[in-house]
Amino acid sequence: MINTTAQNVDTIKILLVEDHIMARMGTALFIKNNPDFTLVGQAEDGLMAVDLAKRLKPDVILMDIGLPKIDGIEATKKIKQNGSDSAILMLTSREAEEDVFAALNAGADGYIMKGSNLESLTNAIKSVNQKAGWLDPMIARIVLGSIQNSALPVSRKEKGENNVYGLTKKELEVLSLISDGLSNQEISQKLVVSISTTKAHVHSILQKLYLKDRTKAAIKALKEGLI
Repeated sequence: MINTTAQNVDTIKILLVEDHIMARMGTALFIKNNPDFTLVGQAEDGLMAVDLAKRLKPDVILMDIGLPKIDGIEATKKIKQNGSDSAILMLTSREAEEDVFAALNAGADGYIMKGSNLESLTNAIKSVNQKAGWLDPMIARIVLGSIQNSALPVSRKEKGENNVYGLTKKELEVLSLISDGLSNQEISQKLVVSISTTKAHVHSILQKLYLKDRTKAAIKALKEGLI
């Protein structure tokens, strides 16, 4: 299935990948009714998703995992290997740890559960489009819990010594809040600073950690005992 729509250059261009027709219709309607989004195409299997991602060059790809031909994880991997700049947000009902880590390792920029409210889905799309990453709270608990369970205990002294990246005290504070799943707006409110200040801290953190998104920053912070 290929379904393209006239594009508005001021909106986020979205490719929807979903094999269940009712779910696809519902999500497509949500996208079309949001003035910040433009639905540029729809795909019903993984191979079609790879092809349309290359041809349509969407800003964001909403990707299901359980797809015909090749699944969403393999499709994500192929899209990233093709050098696509599109952000990929997994939109799925799968919450098994192996699926979550496989999707993130394949290059997914975010992971949100089907059934999330529309405000969360809107925020997730905008977040990955800004290269900020996104983890559904349920998925964040799985990821962070797995890391914490597999990591050796780190003392506060060791945590300080592990800061070989030159992060400032304020950046470590922001990184801790990122790891707690807070958005830039929530961090700004928590620290009583402007949103631009928070964005500057996040940008500096990502540069110092040599990472592209906040999801990977949170994982790295816990793995290496930075927070």
